[in-house]
Amino acid sequence: MSDRQSRLRRLRPAAALGLLALLLLGSCGGPAEAPPSVLNRAVGPEPESLDPHHSRTAQAHTVQRDLFEGLVSYSPSGELVPGVASDWQLSDDGLRYTFTLRPEARWSNGDAVTAADFVTSFRRLADPATAAFYAESLVAVENARDILKGAAPPETLGVRDDDGRLVIALEYPVPYFLSLLALPSAYPVHAASLAAYGDSFARPGKLVSNGAYRLDAWELGAVIELRRNEYYWNDAATAIDRVRHHITVEPSAELYRYRAGELDITSTVPSEAYQELAQERPEELRVTPFLNTYYYGLNLSRPPFAGNLALRQALSMAIDREVLTSKVTGRGEQPAWSWVPPGVADYEPRRLSYADMDRAERHAAARRLYREAGYGPDNPLRVELRYNTSDTHERIAVAVQAMWRDVLGFEATLINEEFRVLVANMRAMEVTQVFRSSWLGDYNDAYAFLQIFESDNPSNMFGYRSEEYDELLARAARQTDAARRRLYLEEAERVLLHDHAVIPLYYHVSKHLVSPRVHGWQDNVLDFHYSQHLSLGSE
Repeated sequence: MSDRQSRLRRLRPAAALGLLALLLLGSCGGPAEAPPSVLNRAVGPEPESLDPHHSRTAQAHTVQRDLFEGLVSYSPSGELVPGVASDWQLSDDGLRYTFTLRPEARWSNGDAVTAADFVTSFRRLADPATAAFYAESLVAVENARDILKGAAPPETLGVRDDDGRLVIALEYPVPYFLSLLALPSAYPVHAASLAAYGDSFARPGKLVSNGAYRLDAWELGAVIELRRNEYYWNDAATAIDRVRHHITVEPSAELYRYRAGELDITSTVPSEAYQELAQERPEELRVTPFLNTYYYGLNLSRPPFAGNLALRQALSMAIDREVLTSKVTGRGEQPAWSWVPPGVADYEPRRLSYADMDRAERHAAARRLYREAGYGPDNPLRVELRYNTSDTHERIAVAVQAMWRDVLGFEATLINEEFRVLVANMRAMEVTQVFRSSWLGDYNDAYAFLQIFESDNPSNMFGYRSEEYDELLARAARQTDAARRRLYLEEAERVLLHDHAVIPLYYHVSKHLVSPRVHGWQDNVLDFHYSQHLSLGSE
């Protein structure tokens, strides 16, 4: 070994020690960077899409409220607040809104959010070629009705860019119009991404959004990963760095993962564990009335329900709603005797005519109507009841099946479908007869519930057609007097309930388990809880 090699060998341990000292000195020179904060929340079944114009479910909307922001938004307590628009003016006649957009509003790629973006988005929403589920939300905008019918081009929609301000012209005043602009369907879409990718723009690696978070990954059947959007105009007020929306099917599995610390927020609470949780974790169990009706829909476009009012009423009267809510669900739900739930602002729901009958009287009337409809022991009804995969939905379906068997003497066939399949079948109206669903009021107004039964409404998956009903809603839409508008809406609900176009079963309550480490959660009747309003701390 040469002298030089010997000297190098002797220096190596000393050099290593010196390097270690430098590393230690560097680590003491300032605080280590904190790991990103991660919120794990259950979203329920797989969202069908994250495209604002191709989604309809609460699951999709929960994720979209993190990804996007409309002209207006909601506060943690459920109050309307400015969103992309910093302020707005309404003309004296109530027909023209002028929105001033925040100059600091940015897309997740750094592009400015402009009035032109909203013009593009609203035109796409109204375009029949888009087949947007919530296209009817624009029906009051100038020319929207003709566009929706295919009688006018989308470019004629009464929405324009006025030197950077967004102007929306209405054909008639709409008291709740700002609420419509907070819907996910009214979120802007990034025009360049739409042009580049078409309808696939809302997928990971392509989606450019303008909300507090951006889409990082979507593992089908598992989790939707979001990370903080550093370009969001109010990013300084966002406390949580990453949000993981976990796809869940069974409430019992959610509860297991919550107890294991894998979830910070559940999407619901299993009925069988409700009483135990109320005793075990009263501070974590959040149960609040909210605007949602659980129902069984009837396909009125085909047999056996088309033209058979007596049969539809018989099936409704044979169901013991009190038993469903006390014995089957048992989590604070209330029996539904109206379509519009209680608690809707400035509205008194109409009630089914037999709401106050005792059980024996109701069942006797149901059997009489069943016979009038042409059915009996020698000719039992053959009908399919479809519901999506869930322990709760299955228990309800089995209970209703038993009620129909005991009261009317027929055996319904139960069909369990994956959620997306059920929704597709409901929309196609080709194989459905009776189907399970629920309707959540996207804004606090009776019209949010009543509109879906209008003959031409895209959300009308019942095949319900009533000129009287349509006319009442049309009158309500054009009525500027609040009291008279309410009378039209209440009369429309009376017509709907008389026609038995739907079987309301119970009114939901929102049910969540919220970890003590989650701060900022506020209960509200809309059950909207944006991740950007939350923070994580110690328990």
